[in-house]
Amino acid sequence: MSSSNKSLPYTTKDVHYDNAKFRHRSFFKVIYQTFFTSNVKRTSLSCSTGKFLALLLIFGIAYLMLTHTSPANSVTDRLGKGVKNSKDKLVSYGGSRLGKLLRKPPRLPPRLSPDQKGFNNSSSHESDKLNAGSKWIARQQSVKDAFIHAWSGYTKYAIGYDELMPLSQHGVDGLGGLGATIVDALDTAMIMGVDEVVSEAGSWIEKHLLDRITKKGQVNLFETTIRLLGGLLSAYHLSGGEQGMKLTHTGPKPTVYLETAKNLADRLLSAFTSSPTPIPFSDVILHDSTAHPASGGGLSSTSEVSTLQLEFNYLSAISGDPKYSVEAMKVLEHIKTLPKVEGLVPIFISPHTGEFSGENIRLGSRGDSYYEYLIKVWLQQGTAQDNSLTYLYDMYTEAMKGVRHRLVQKSIPNGLVFVGELPYGSEGAFSPKMDHLDLENLKLAEDLAKTCFEMYAVTSTGLAPEIAYFHTKVSWICMTYVLEALDFSEGGLDGGNKSSEYVKDIIIKPADRHNLLRPETVESLFVLYRITEDPKYREWGWQIFEAFEKYTKVDTGGYTSLDDVTTIPPIEETRWRPSFWARHSSICTCSSRTAHLFHWISLFLTQKLILFQ
Repeated sequence: MSSSNKSLPYTTKDVHYDNAKFRHRSFFKVIYQTFFTSNVKRTSLSCSTGKFLALLLIFGIAYLMLTHTSPANSVTDRLGKGVKNSKDKLVSYGGSRLGKLLRKPPRLPPRLSPDQKGFNNSSSHESDKLNAGSKWIARQQSVKDAFIHAWSGYTKYAIGYDELMPLSQHGVDGLGGLGATIVDALDTAMIMGVDEVVSEAGSWIEKHLLDRITKKGQVNLFETTIRLLGGLLSAYHLSGGEQGMKLTHTGPKPTVYLETAKNLADRLLSAFTSSPTPIPFSDVILHDSTAHPASGGGLSSTSEVSTLQLEFNYLSAISGDPKYSVEAMKVLEHIKTLPKVEGLVPIFISPHTGEFSGENIRLGSRGDSYYEYLIKVWLQQGTAQDNSLTYLYDMYTEAMKGVRHRLVQKSIPNGLVFVGELPYGSEGAFSPKMDHLDLENLKLAEDLAKTCFEMYAVTSTGLAPEIAYFHTKVSWICMTYVLEALDFSEGGLDGGNKSSEYVKDIIIKPADRHNLLRPETVESLFVLYRITEDPKYREWGWQIFEAFEKYTKVDTGGYTSLDDVTTIPPIEETRWRPSFWARHSSICTCSSRTAHLFHWISLFLTQKLILFQ
């Protein structure tokens, strides 16, 4: 691995984006981060928590999906077979499912809570299982209580706004003013069986959301699709719409959610139809159904344009109107034709030319869910070997080989596995920056989960930073001198937990020590627990949950993000990320935007399992 004397192409725009489009930094902080990055990255490798977890989620979710056979006559089956348009002509979205002989039998999650399962004749073993069951039931209730506490703060101080500022106790609109928290948390409330929240949120949507959609201005296509459109479709499915799962008997009829979703999607379609290429514009003006490219160059993020298809495909399937799916699938069909590096793609793409822009390749922000959706859309659409969408599976498998070949490395001295990036393309220097956001690859997934967990455990608070750097073999000797100069051993760049075995593997810069309540680690641990049934993943998840409860909970309601996870007491930010926190509290490992799209997740939802039951 060669080192580079150039700082990474990390602009002010990237700083805002990589912090979930919510965290606003002062100009001084941006300059400071850029300066600090320039000096440290020459001698160490970085790993931001999102890219890392994105890969883990991709592999884990793919494993679950590929080993599950859906029941017949499901919505997923109809997605594979196509829907009829207004003239009763079949519009194909894929082929039939693979034969059972070509699929492994599914590894189903437990259908009963631990205290309900049968025990053997050993009285001591029976007692142990009863105690374990009681422990996890109590912990399950704690997670549910956390969700209710978060909701209570939001309704008390910010009802109708997108977000709650829990410390200053007021609401803000950061996602277009459509009440994002209400819509995005509704399916979690349904899964948990919190009927009061379902009723309150459902009533608000029925009374206010359609009016806001018709009057509001600019929204981001991607954010609005995954949070608002996805939330509405999840609510439709979980309330019993179109052979869905009726987890609730309160709130409006399912058609309310469907009709609102269609109205919103009709306006979002302008991002596709206004563009001169199959790549949609990034921004939509809702009230007049117009769209335009992003400011500052007009580029779109690769992950954003390729993370719309599940929602639009599902809406076509349940509405019978193919237009949503047709427009969304054009994006992936077009990307299929573009040049790649062992299946890996740059993080920017131009809606004006339809070509990738720049050379930066990473699995973090702007790139992550492109790879995730390749396999998800292929599975959603039927997975038949002879259908027209096998290219999605081929692109996914090629990309995962590219990840293992070009992006995976180990830290020094203890060999933590992490995923890096290629900021200057395939011929440039490797950088192991891994954002907080695969199976030959079950083993790789477990190795990555271990590293994710240690990024939490290495800090004083037990909560992970947004970005971490890893010592690597090539840089170890020179890094020793750098760390001594920066007083690493006295708390300069470590996480603060001196007892951690990996305190020398992980570097946390001052500018990267914030925590945005991201859910990806807990989601990943949930997936791995379901796959492997290894209890350590439950325990790790519980440790993380307890740390969030201890250091981010606000007494008056809600949970705050943190500015520094390496100090006790931690420095608090002022904003709660409600969408992220709802996902922490939910069973849904794919987040609300995809829960309704796969039958395998329905197996989890039917039991109203919460987190790690």
